Amino acid sequence: MKKYLLLGVCALGLVYSCATNPLTGKKSLNFVSNSELFPSSFQQYGTFLKENKVITGTADAKRVETVGMRIKAAAEKYLTYLGQNQYLNDYRWEYKLIDNKEVNAWCMPGGKIVVYSGILPITKDDTGLATVMGHEVSHALANHGAQRMSAGQLQQLGAVGVAVATGSQSAENQQMWQQYYGLGSQVGVMLPFSRSHESEADKIGLTLMAIAGYNPDDAIVFWQRMAAKSNGQAPPEFLSTHPSDATRIANLKALIPEAKATAAKVGIIYR
Repeated sequence: MKKYLLLGVCALGLVYSCATNPLTGKKSLNFVSNSELFPSSFQQYGTFLKENKVITGTADAKRVETVGMRIKAAAEKYLTYLGQNQYLNDYRWEYKLIDNKEVNAWCMPGGKIVVYSGILPITKDDTGLATVMGHEVSHALANHGAQRMSAGQLQQLGAVGVAVATGSQSAENQQMWQQYYGLGSQVGVMLPFSRSHESEADKIGLTLMAIAGYNPDDAIVFWQRMAAKSNGQAPPEFLSTHPSDATRIANLKALIPEAKATAAKVGIIYR
């Protein structure tokens, strides 16, 4: 009886927690509202900035701010074009350059952006930086953080379901089934889920950088530099949170015409 009740709760959660994202046009799993997520995000961002060295007053810091503002304006223009001009009302945009050799950048829910200095030798110029920042902002716009949290909650709930279903078995069998579930849900569900988010952010990011006035053709050059940086050391795609370099670049090449066409609809023309 308990396991059927658990399944019923899961089913109700799935029914009542799917909302359509205006940028993707897809229904997405989301148990966490922005009113819950954004205050926590802003607090974590503030703590991070206090605990790390923020670079200010340099040409690179200015570039991060300038490119960030253009991506922000592009997001506003794109959402207005989609008839969703209220979507960003609760965003509190910030763009900070951090002194850190790690090749990384991220955008927290609500528009809080960090670029690590270690990625600048690979971005090289404004267009490379726009590729990165457009991609990271797209994760926030598509609510990927909330979706990952929701999926994690379901994964934990599934583990409880396995425990209930195998509760009458030996401790060894219970452990075995939990291991099977953990591996299966990670490789079969969570990692593909993460890879789909990366591909989705690539698509939206191309559109944002195009609307911001950066040629999306140049995104390919940046990702080729990123691929060269990894030097073939990435794990197999099915064990990774990200698409392989070859998959990502092929997908981006196919998406460039659509990004340019969308940019043209809001007045940005590429020859």
